[in-house]
Formats: sequence, C-alpha cells, structure tokens
Amino acid sequence: MAECHAQNKAKLISETRRRFEAEYVTDKPDKYDPRDIERLQQDDNWVENYLFWRHNIVDETLKMLDESFQWRKEMSVNDLTESSIPRWLLELGGIYLHGYDKEGNKLFWIRVKYHVKDPKTILDKKKLIAFWLERYAKRENGKPVTVMFDLSETGINSIDMDFVRFIINCFKVYYPKYLSKMVIFDMPWIMNAAFKIVKSWLGAEAMSLLKFASKNEVQDHVSVEYLPPHMGGTDPFRYSYPPLVDDDFQTPLCENGPIASEDEASSKEDIESDGKETLETIPNEEQTALKKITLTEPTSKAEENEKVDSKMKTFKKPLSVFKGPLLHISPAEELYFGSTESGEKKTLIVLTNVTKNIVAFKVRTTAPEKYRVKPSNSSCDPGASVDIVVSPHGGLTVSAQDRFLIMAAEMEQSSGTGPAELTQFWKEVPRNKVMEHRLRCHIVESSKPTTLTLKDSAFNISEKTSEDIYLQFANSRRASDFSPP
Repeated sequence: MAECHAQNKAKLISETRRRFEAEYVTDKPDKYDPRDIERLQQDDNWVENYLFWRHNIVDETLKMLDESFQWRKEMSVNDLTESSIPRWLLELGGIYLHGYDKEGNKLFWIRVKYHVKDPKTILDKKKLIAFWLERYAKRENGKPVTVMFDLSETGINSIDMDFVRFIINCFKVYYPKYLSKMVIFDMPWIMNAAFKIVKSWLGAEAMSLLKFASKNEVQDHVSVEYLPPHMGGTDPFRYSYPPLVDDDFQTPLCENGPIASEDEASSKEDIESDGKETLETIPNEEQTALKKITLTEPTSKAEENEKVDSKMKTFKKPLSVFKGPLLHISPAEELYFGSTESGEKKTLIVLTNVTKNIVAFKVRTTAPEKYRVKPSNSSCDPGASVDIVVSPHGGLTVSAQDRFLIMAAEMEQSSGTGPAELTQFWKEVPRNKVMEHRLRCHIVESSKPTTLTLKDSAFNISEKTSEDIYLQFANSRRASDFSPP
C-alpha cells in the first residue's frame, strides 16, 4: 500500500515536471526565473506541495505553478534581501516571525495596528511579507506556519483589503501547504463585514483554517509563553531592529564557551552529582557490587571521570545523522528527553568536522532559560568530533516547542580558537559562510529513549543494546505518528 502510494506520487511529480517544461516553459523561457525552473526539477517536496494543494490534479497544479512562478519573478523573490526592504518598515515591527503554537508551528505575526492604508507603501509591505515567507521556506522546507492576525487597537484606517487578499494569496498560490491556521485575534465589530469577504477568498476548504479568538480563547492555539501580555501571555519578547528577529534563538543558560578548564571542572561536578543520584536509586545488591568494584579496583578521580565519560560516549551516541557541508550532526532532527515522570535527563549532540580546516560552532536555543549546553561556543579540529551535553536546568520542563540551532563556519588556519578570537570571528564571518541546522525537542514517554542517559550508561544497568532500544522506540514512535492528533 505504502509502496504503491510512493510510486504514484513519484509518477505525478514526474508528469508535472515534464508537462510544465513542455507546455509552459518551452515557448516562453523568459516568463519565469531560471532558478525556479531548476528548483522545480530538483526539489520533490516543492512539487508535492503544489500537487497537494490541487488534490493531485496535474492540470490544476500546472496553472497554479504558472501563476506562482510569474509572481515570483515579478516580485524578484529569489533576490529579496534585508536591504530590499525600507529600513523604517523593518523598524516598525508590524510583520515578523517569533515563537510557536501548541503544535510546534512557527508563528507569523501581523500586527495590524501598525498598518496604514497607503498606495505608496503597499508594494514594500508586500515585499516584506514575501521576504519573511521565502526566508522561512528556505530554512524549514515544508513546515507550516500559523498566522497571527493581531487586530487589537486597530481602527478603520488599518483596513486594507488589497493587502489582506495578498496575504491570503501567498498561502493559496505562492506558498501552498505552508498555512497551518490563521488566528484572528480581537477583531473589532467594525471589521465583521470585511472578514466575510476574506472568508470567500479563502474558499470552502481553507475556511477550517480560520480561527477567531478573544483573549480567553487564543490560549487554545498558543501557550502563554509565546503570547504577549496584551493577549494574556507571559512572553517578554519586544520587537526591535536591527538585527532581524532570527528564529528567536538565543545563547543558552550557563554558556561555558571554549574555556577548557571551566568546562572540565563543570563536567566533573555534574558527573559526580549524577553518580550520587543514581546510587541512591540502585538496589542494595547492586550498590554492594559497586562498592566491591571500587575497593578491588582503586582508581584516581581523573581516571574515574575518564571512564564515566568514555562510557557515556559509548552508550549515548545518537543513531541518526544529518550530513552537512561542514559538520555531520547527530541526531539529525530531534533531541530526545525523558518524560516528567522519568525525570528530564541529559542528551547528547555529536558534531563531526568533515572539512580540512578548523570549524567554529555555536549552539543557540529558543528557550535559553531552560537548558544548560556544554560547550555552546567552541571549535572542532579537522576530522575530530565534539560531544555537546544538553541538560534541562532547575527542574524546568522540556517542551516540544523548544528548538536548538547549530551554527558552524570554517576558520582560517592562522586563526586562534580562544574566547576572544572566536568572539571576533563570529562578528566578522559573512552570513553566507555560516552553516545552520535546527533540532526539535521530543519528550520520550518511555524511560528508554534512543540515546541512553548518563546515569544508565555510567553503571551499565540495562542489558539492552542501543539497537534494541532504538527499535523499541522506533516502533512506539511509529505507532504514535499514526494516532489521531
């Protein structure tokens, strides 16, 4: 069944590409941006998004591609940069990406009170919408956004139906499958008639994606940590520019950077405390055995720590790998943490340098107050690997909405790798030279996630191999993926 579905999807993608080239591109090659034509031939997900939005009807998909590609060329979407947008518009803070809804979808904020209908500025505002959506689409290919239409404190001067229609067309035609839902917050009665028109533009199928919410209802869609105070939330975020609001990634708590002495000392303290906590939970028989081992095999403190660290590396290695141009990153997509009942335990990110130069890296997170990351700002030698320990801080709860960002860039051979040199390096490195990769957080309900925790690995309590645990988790995960939301 699944194999048949995959074959059918591949056939539809192939037919769409062939027919678009023959029926639309051949006669008028200058009608579209060549970069979009090239991407159409290479990016299966992109083609599938258009097919999905047109119910896999190829004729309708071709018309949609034609309209979308013409718009992309007219708006010069592939060339839109920060400098393409007037500075005053970026400073205004009326349109930006920030936070996540309860399903983990990125929030695309449109603060309507900052919009004043003006034919002289409408094109720039449309470019700003396109800039943010294209920026997001290139980073998070295929992941939907939730549009937050914030109508609080708006009046008649803010109503611009042409602009609203453009936003809707962005999701209906230009960025298909990217809309999770559109939350209309605190809509004044004066706009009731206007939004009846909006409903007709959305069409019957997309109507279910439109959610009207008051202050009491908006928390059904977004948790308080990502809602501003005027919506009843606790998010301290305040928009400012420059720089661009960049996915809300910030320096994690207790960043220790590349200072080896501090890092080692902190790691020893953590290992010691973890060992004590674990010993308290081990049955008496096993404690006795451990004491016998300690008495018969006396070792120095450094050797003990080295052994614990070695075992941690042996058992905690994640199994999936993202193969980037500078670093291989494991796990590839998700960090696995234990549930609240089992206790939030440490997890590991493994970076492997696949270049011939030193690679500087930084780790950022959307919830800096929740996590300790060690090291979070350091470097990796050619061919070497670095283990990054991520641990929840102070009993705070891991959330599926939390994200981590790995940033990496090659350094010149003559560059130093001390704290001062790394700080200066990140100030000067061009943005287009920086590799970025994002990781989501996943809470494992089972007490045995895909990567063993420090406590289990240090004492080798479990008889299961890492492959056994991986298969066990994969099976449970597969079952949950097909369960109703």
